[in-house]
Amino acid sequence: MARATLIRSYHTQYQQPIAFSAGETVLLGERDVEWTEFIWATDVRGSSGWVHQRWLDRDHGNATAIRDYSARELDAEAGETLELIEEAGGWWWAQKNDGASGWLPARDVANEHDVMEQDRS
Repeated sequence: MARATLIRSYHTQYQQPIAFSAGETVLLGERDVEWTEFIWATDVRGSSGWVHQRWLDRDHGNATAIRDYSARELDAEAGETLELIEEAGGWWWAQKNDGASGWLPARDVANEHDVMEQDRS
């Protein structure tokens, strides 16, 4: 894991994000235009959201999840320190000091190495 600082505040866009377990079936829709590795999906409970293509066994129709997943985003303010856990298609699964975790856009995150380089400039 790497430590990072959030350079721009981020607030959750979806209040009831899609979540599923490995082996569950999800119905796939359109591919995102901006984040092209993500596909709109709906789980068996009726929640929808963006899912990275590598966590599904296909990219259209009914797909089977190949791992557990939650599209939960993380509410965080600029300047907060985070632990970066996993990157997927321009997003980081991150954890705040209070233990809250979720996805943040990579463009809003500066890892410690980047911050130190900026300070030297």
